[in-house]
Amino acid sequence: MSLAALATGLVTGLVTGCTADREGPDAASGASAKGSAKVAKRGGSVGAAGSACELPVAFDIAEFWKAKAVDGADASGAGGDLAELLDAFAHQGPVTLACEIDAKPAGKIGFLRVWTGAAGKADARTVLKEFVAAEPQASGAVYREVKAGDVTGVEVAYTTTSKLLEESKQEHAFAVTTSEGPVVLHLGGLDTGEHDAMLPAYELAKSTLRTTAA
Repeated sequence: MSLAALATGLVTGLVTGCTADREGPDAASGASAKGSAKVAKRGGSVGAAGSACELPVAFDIAEFWKAKAVDGADASGAGGDLAELLDAFAHQGPVTLACEIDAKPAGKIGFLRVWTGAAGKADARTVLKEFVAAEPQASGAVYREVKAGDVTGVEVAYTTTSKLLEESKQEHAFAVTTSEGPVVLHLGGLDTGEHDAMLPAYELAKSTLRTTAA
């Protein structure tokens, strides 16, 4: 994917202040909360060797959604006025954008994005907190530990607020650690309505997640 495409769908907002993070076994809200999740129909998978995105994890993607690998590290070498924006979009906290799974072919507006980081000692919760902290519009983050596929990770539900659009929207992210480094699976969306419509695709990915790293 080209560097210019990294900025597609990016909406610029202003910081509006953050509320304290909360944690608990059933803290995550929405359809991702325990016992209420709906799972989308499978359309394929990504992550394994030879797939659209080769990652430290593999998972199923929803029917009609299209995956494309992104070289987030490439953004650091971009020149001109766009370089800073692209770099900020391609990196969030300790992780770098590696894959975008586009919902538009399925009639929805948004992406399921996969971010990867370098191997280290940080656990999934630490990585996820740093990921959310690097989003200046984030507030009300609620964390919980969850079993997903064949791994255990940490999930967060939070909101981002745009002063430009004068509205807030729901976000979800899930982090695991592997021998090759951390992986963050993030679901945004144009607005909360689109986000909620895409949650079954996120739940499919999360419930089928397995590691590919040795």
